[in-house]
Amino acid sequence: MQSPTQAEQLSKNILRRWRQDGGFADVVGGGYRPDATAWAVIALSAAQVADEKVFSSRNHLATSQGEDGRVSLNSVHPQAHWPTSLASLAWAQSPSHLTHYQQALEFLLNTFGAHWEISPDSPVAHDTSIRGWSWISGTHSWVEPTALSVIALKQAGYKQHERVLEAAEMLLDRQLPQGGWNYGNTSVFGQELQPMPWSTGMALQALVGLIDRSRVLHSLEYLQGQAIRLKTPLSLGWALLGLGAWGEYPIEAEELIQRCVAHQQILGGYTTTHLSLLLLAQILSTGLLNSQKEALSV
Repeated sequence: MQSPTQAEQLSKNILRRWRQDGGFADVVGGGYRPDATAWAVIALSAAQVADEKVFSSRNHLATSQGEDGRVSLNSVHPQAHWPTSLASLAWAQSPSHLTHYQQALEFLLNTFGAHWEISPDSPVAHDTSIRGWSWISGTHSWVEPTALSVIALKQAGYKQHERVLEAAEMLLDRQLPQGGWNYGNTSVFGQELQPMPWSTGMALQALVGLIDRSRVLHSLEYLQGQAIRLKTPLSLGWALLGLGAWGEYPIEAEELIQRCVAHQQILGGYTTTHLSLLLLAQILSTGLLNSQKEALSV
């Protein structure tokens, strides 16, 4: 009997977190989480496995959607609406969930983080007036929720929408002078901050197709130098997806993912979100969106 591939092993591990109610937990035996459910659906759809469970998970994800289209982390904290972009990607290309999909997209298009004109004595260097998306209602826009929203809207065909174009400028404004991104500050009180691999990968995936390569060249170089050293699933998964989107998928990717998976023996089991990122990085060597149209058509 042929040994299961790494992608098959990752898929099997993700499916261990499936719940009888149709959703996914972030850990085996845990409670339902909409973000974990969305990531599992996105990854398993791309891997073209477990169609029935994927369908039921999309259904259960719909129970987390509010009347205005948002998908919040839980009903106690409806202002934590950042999973909406993930739910949008999970419902994409599913005719049975078209209404939920459109409502989620409409929410994203009409949602903004808090913004203001920057003052001369501001401790931060980035332009606080450019609109993106926030983690929580009423707070400032940051790189990761903005990148996820751009990815979701691009997948839906809104590549030239004013919200996407403005968000691209926001991401470029938050790019560090030496390359890469962190959570969203470039410098504070005159001190330049350090980049983070996962934030950089997310931003690169969001920006592909919107800007010229020359505007992110230093960030690509930074991430290429980091990828071989990354050992955690969040950093490695997004680094591979971000590089792959720009045609720079490392030839060592298979080995890097295998090494990362093996670290569970030391660190403990990864979350559903992290396993899903590794699975996507394993099977989508040209980036998350370049294969989405076919991958999410289950």
